[in-house]
Amino acid sequence: MKTLLLLISLTSLLMSQQYTFLVDKYNKAIDLESQIISKIAHLSIKKDDIKLYIPKATKIEKKIYSKHFTLVNNCKKADFVYVKKDFDFSSKCKHSKALFFTNNYRKLLSDKSFIGAFFWSKSRPNIVFIKNRLGNKKIKLPNSYNKFVEDFN
Repeated sequence: MKTLLLLISLTSLLMSQQYTFLVDKYNKAIDLESQIISKIAHLSIKKDDIKLYIPKATKIEKKIYSKHFTLVNNCKKADFVYVKKDFDFSSKCKHSKALFFTNNYRKLLSDKSFIGAFFWSKSRPNIVFIKNRLGNKKIKLPNSYNKFVEDFN
């Protein structure tokens, strides 16, 4: 009897693994990130339908971000570009009028194309905008965002 129960249990366990591909993976961090980037993009651009380009986006990122944006496949069609991975955007996005945002603080400081960054530090989300770059792009954020604006000369 014990052998029969063990055999049934093992069989059902092995069979259940065949159907796990039907369940979509859900990533809570990407969902929170997409909501924050959506808020930032809508405050910066002030449009209802914003076209977003994320270079080298994963399938999960595309699925989650598509709830908030119209995703496009290059910089030229985009209103907002969120660079998360290494990407040579200086040559590929040379003539784009999109706003550039990154998830890397060092990249934000070293490249003047980016108006701001959203990154995780110590398991907490951080948002940073560069004051003079916002001014150059004529972006006016609400006063509640002043705590995220840094003044670098």
